Amino acid sequence: MLAATSTAAANWLFPVVWLAFEFCHYRWDLNWPWLTLGNAFGKNHTWIQWYEYTGTLGGSLWVLVLNLLFFEWLNGNPKKVFAIAPTILLPILISFVMYYSYEEKTNPVNVVVVQPNIDPYSEKFSGMNFEEQLNKMMDLAKQKVDSTTDYLVFPETALTEDIWENDLKQTSSIRMLKEFLKPFPKLKIITGASTWHLFQKGEKLSVTARKFNQQEGYYDAFNTAFQIDNSDLIQVYHKSKLVPGVERMPYPAVFGFLEDFAIDLGGTSGSLGTQEERTVFKGKEIVAPIICYESIFGEHVGEFVRNRATLIFVITNDGWWGDTPGYKQHLLYGRLRAIETRRSIARSANTGISCFINESGDILQATEWWKPAVIRANINSNSEKTFYVNHGDIIGRVCFYVLGIILLFVIVMRLLRRKTS
Repeated sequence: MLAATSTAAANWLFPVVWLAFEFCHYRWDLNWPWLTLGNAFGKNHTWIQWYEYTGTLGGSLWVLVLNLLFFEWLNGNPKKVFAIAPTILLPILISFVMYYSYEEKTNPVNVVVVQPNIDPYSEKFSGMNFEEQLNKMMDLAKQKVDSTTDYLVFPETALTEDIWENDLKQTSSIRMLKEFLKPFPKLKIITGASTWHLFQKGEKLSVTARKFNQQEGYYDAFNTAFQIDNSDLIQVYHKSKLVPGVERMPYPAVFGFLEDFAIDLGGTSGSLGTQEERTVFKGKEIVAPIICYESIFGEHVGEFVRNRATLIFVITNDGWWGDTPGYKQHLLYGRLRAIETRRSIARSANTGISCFINESGDILQATEWWKPAVIRANINSNSEKTFYVNHGDIIGRVCFYVLGIILLFVIVMRLLRRKTS
């Protein structure tokens, strides 16, 4: 009897360990939370509307509990069969009620999204110059932009010119966009770019600062988002959740000497710079500029919303995946962010899939893969904050502390046994 109780306790400790792992995996430099269990419900968003309270770790907990119930039932505990059906059906029923009763507050913002379809391997960083690429995007935009358009969204690294942040206004790409904006006084353009910052004499160097090869001085490289309008202000955000081994050498202060071995997918590789603050773009609305890989991190996106973002724009370049499930999965993870934050999303993907996602996670006007496209919609902004936005991954945080307490207890008990033996 004691052995059976001990085994059952050990079984139910497993979800605590797993959820503590997923919680930590979102936060260290070797993160790749693509396979977080709760992400599996991206295709079944009507089942998991309660993510606005739990986030994806709530889905992970659901999967783990169900697997343990099945395991115990198949291993000689027939009573567990009576718990399986309610554990499956009750969360789905609650979600259906939430989905069909949820109503967005009408607060329309007119957004145009461009999908230029520029091959990242043979065109984006070699083969098409930055002017040809930008003209292609502006030509597509002209098909949909008019005097009522509030935002025009270009994808990640849309601007491939060498852009030094120390003197943005002298950049040819910026001047071309400023010229495009002149007939549209209220239009704002949000676009991705690869940028550099030149450290001035006496300026504190970052841990990712790079030394020039042929001259004195240091610079930092960034995967950047800009908001550009008819004013003199250019708002800037630097991508801060970077792809390990491609955009960032894990723990650069320790392993920075290995950055020459980073995988080069074109453009800037090695350890890119980041920023501490989740900068939002201010204007008619407050926009969260989410760059590519960042859209996988629920609590990270929630930080933008805590900084008063009323809309989310995801800019990405999913062409690196090729025609594999990767770009489709990335899209589905975006709809989880819409549910967690109850924010409308405009998604501009260089090669697809671009789309709009409403606050319930419905994907609207999805474009075709690997085809140029431009889409337009009125999406609703929302200023209310969900429980998840306010509290983050509370399930993982609790499991992390519980596991820490258990490990501490085990260590103390072993030390006491050594003293008494």
